[in-house]
Amino acid sequence: MKITVTGSLGNISKPLAKQLIAAGHEVTIVSSSADKVAEIEALGAKAAIGSIADAAFLTKAFAGANVVYTMVPPNFGVTDYRKYVSDSARNYAEAIRKNGITRVVNLSSIGADIDGGTGQISGVHDGELVLNALEGVAIKHLRAGFFYVNLYANIDMIKHLGFIGANYGPATRLVMVHPEDIAAAVAKELQTPFTGKSVRYITSDDRTASEVAATLGAAIGKPDLQWVQFTDEQALEGMLQAGLPEPISKNFIEMNNAVGSGILWKDYDARGTQPNGKIKLEDFAKEFAARF
Repeated sequence: MKITVTGSLGNISKPLAKQLIAAGHEVTIVSSSADKVAEIEALGAKAAIGSIADAAFLTKAFAGANVVYTMVPPNFGVTDYRKYVSDSARNYAEAIRKNGITRVVNLSSIGADIDGGTGQISGVHDGELVLNALEGVAIKHLRAGFFYVNLYANIDMIKHLGFIGANYGPATRLVMVHPEDIAAAVAKELQTPFTGKSVRYITSDDRTASEVAATLGAAIGKPDLQWVQFTDEQALEGMLQAGLPEPISKNFIEMNNAVGSGILWKDYDARGTQPNGKIKLEDFAKEFAARF
């Protein structure tokens, strides 16, 4: 098959492309960086260089594809994150429609069933609706859990303050996922016929924040590492001091409040979902220790 993969050579798209190429598919990788061309071609894929903000470019990039994988990469330079994600989805939808593509696997997020109050996930909710409006196109939304790799942002906190934390408490439940588990799930869905509009959750582990702290602490030689809860104001100040733009920081605060309330997991639980990825927290802790 001819498969177009968005997301450049990120944590999901690179291992995904490798799997698809190994299976004999003709893969095009969409990237905004011309510097990635050599690496993309070294994998055995074709590079399509341009911006997902450019619907005309996407239309060319999707030409001839039998199936596409869509995802919206992080962009901390935007002031309205929800609009950024929904606008990106509209550009994808236009390219899909103009090329007559009939099957799409879309990276979504746990909590995407909720309309608003979830930070950047609110835009992912809108994106699902945009793609679902495409007539005659089968859409599979892969709702991923909290990325393990987001925990790398806490390394400086651990090194300089001696603890890990957020604006939710140690008893807070975290439903997490490894990017490689997502890549494996996407690869399977891209190569498996499906119809209609549907949702599949992809998660790797289901633990509490205190368990995350203890597991990471054990891996880095800090067995007493504690999870500390901050106020929204303290968390916002810390993000701003770390250099995150204020609109992005406020989105993270809102998302973390949704995590703390547990509302992100309601649909996941209502469907009876259990972690289905292979890479557990203890496995990721080894990666974290190597990065630490």
